Amino acid sequence: MSNAWNRFLDRIRSPAAARVAGEPGRAGRFDDLRGAKYTLLVTHKRSGEPVPTPVWAGLAENGRLYIRTERDVVKVKRIRNDPRVKVAPCGSRGQPRGDLIEGRARILAPEEEEYAERTLAEHFGLGRRIYESTMGAAAGPMVYIEVSPVGQEEAA
Repeated sequence: MSNAWNRFLDRIRSPAAARVAGEPGRAGRFDDLRGAKYTLLVTHKRSGEPVPTPVWAGLAENGRLYIRTERDVVKVKRIRNDPRVKVAPCGSRGQPRGDLIEGRARILAPEEEEYAERTLAEHFGLGRRIYESTMGAAAGPMVYIEVSPVGQEEAA
């Protein structure tokens, strides 16, 4: 089911997402993402080819972005191989609505997940709770991804 769903999402993805994915991002804070419902997350294949994916993400007070996703999806594998990412606010199909910003991603350890979950719950509220109780329940094992703006990885 998951593979078929992912193929469907790939087919409806905005062509604009693929066009901007290869562009350089700018350094800076993630302020443009505050309040955005969707975030374009650009990860990289081993070949260096960029892969854009619209995701639900929450911006925390610490200036970092948090994403929850299935543990075994390819974007998690790509992040483990290459933590360089770019992010931008976007529409549900990945249509960019702002500049790409350079970041570094990492998969959180289980003991770090509570802060990420709280950030996402505060950002999305009731809509996310409804989604999680229906569609999210069938997703399988999950992980949290933290994205830090380039140059701020050590910031608290």
